[in-house]
Amino acid sequence: MKPLSLLLVALGGGLGSVTRALIGSWIPAGRLPWATITINILGSFLIGWLMVKFAPTAERAVQMQSLAVVGFCGGFTTFSAFSWQTFEQMQKGYWVAAVTNVLLSVVLCLIATWLGWRLAR
Repeated sequence: MKPLSLLLVALGGGLGSVTRALIGSWIPAGRLPWATITINILGSFLIGWLMVKFAPTAERAVQMQSLAVVGFCGGFTTFSAFSWQTFEQMQKGYWVAAVTNVLLSVVLCLIATWLGWRLAR
């Protein structure tokens, strides 16, 4: 990856993280983590839109993907990348891979969260 692309990823990631923190502070917590749900939905919508708008056909588009998709969306929510990758599998007709991706990601990440919590206690 070129140094400029890495710089753009860092800039976008910082902006995405700050945006996530701001939205998280504006939406009150309830029984469900509404801020996280909102952020994941917004990030998933945004990555779908950005991937069409900045298809990597020119150097400028690659730079915009570094800034907006990898950087901003990655800092805002990694769930957007998960959503995009699952969507791509579905578009290609790889339904078993898409369902496996969802199940493995959700189940294994919950187990890893529990394991980390358990080991830290």
